[in-house]
Amino acid sequence: MQSTTVPGQWTTFDWWPPVGWWPEAARDLLVPGPCSSATFVLPPSPASVHSARSFTTGALSAWGLGELIENMELVVSELATNALRHGLRLDDAHGACPVHMSLVRRGPLVTCAFTDPGASVPVLRYPGPLDTGGLGLHIVESLSHRWGWSALAPHGKIVWAVLS
Repeated sequence: MQSTTVPGQWTTFDWWPPVGWWPEAARDLLVPGPCSSATFVLPPSPASVHSARSFTTGALSAWGLGELIENMELVVSELATNALRHGLRLDDAHGACPVHMSLVRRGPLVTCAFTDPGASVPVLRYPGPLDTGGLGLHIVESLSHRWGWSALAPHGKIVWAVLS
């Protein structure tokens, strides 16, 4: 099978944070400091959201960043839920592609990033007063320095948020 990706371009099948990775749209936030990363594959199950939060708590504790745990758990919960709910479709040919979660530390900053095979784009919604959902990305936006997303080739996306 021949790859159709451009060198340096990641797919949802192989994206893991390469050494030194940081979202392009948040590079101006970088300051010197320790670098590390941790990646977790989320099974397509609602229980994966709890597992992602536990993974986050363990990684941040190991990095000595316990003060980030509460806010990062909220962001991880929202992004994991979105990736599992909107990024995976059982009738999709790419549905077998998993959701990857990565935490990347650069100094005092930590990015949580989720990749999924879905084509839907994350959008801040303004739900009505009787809507039961739709505020997740508002929570992400309010707790993070910056958040965003990028398309991955040949399908899928990465959604990320930077906290400190």
